[in-house]
Amino acid sequence: MEFERKRHNHSHMNIAPLVDVVFLLLLFFMLTSHLMQEPTIKIKLPESKTAEATKDEIKTIYISKQGEIFFKDTKVTLKDLQAVIKTDLKDAEHDFVRIKADKESDVGILVSVIDEVRLAGVRNYSIATERM
Repeated sequence: MEFERKRHNHSHMNIAPLVDVVFLLLLFFMLTSHLMQEPTIKIKLPESKTAEATKDEIKTIYISKQGEIFFKDTKVTLKDLQAVIKTDLKDAEHDFVRIKADKESDVGILVSVIDEVRLAGVRNYSIATERM
């Protein structure tokens, strides 16, 4: 008995490799689009004899391990902190305050300091940490 040989009919096109390439290109462009930076424009600023340098000083509140609170290197009590912040900041809504607390300090004091900062009208504040 003789079997009839099947001949493969290549009438369709195998597009699986094409789909793989398209997905790789799509992945490449998605990943590299975030890494691209906008080009910088180099400019030379004009000189002026009457210009004054602005000093952007970051107001910092320190909380020590013993629970002592310092605002700009001056020891303050938690009760007086809000008033001190209000008198020192010119524009409380736009100025920035940084809080640096010792990692062994009480969390309750940190939360109380944050409350006083917010009650003083400061909306821009941060808690400084170290990268592990």
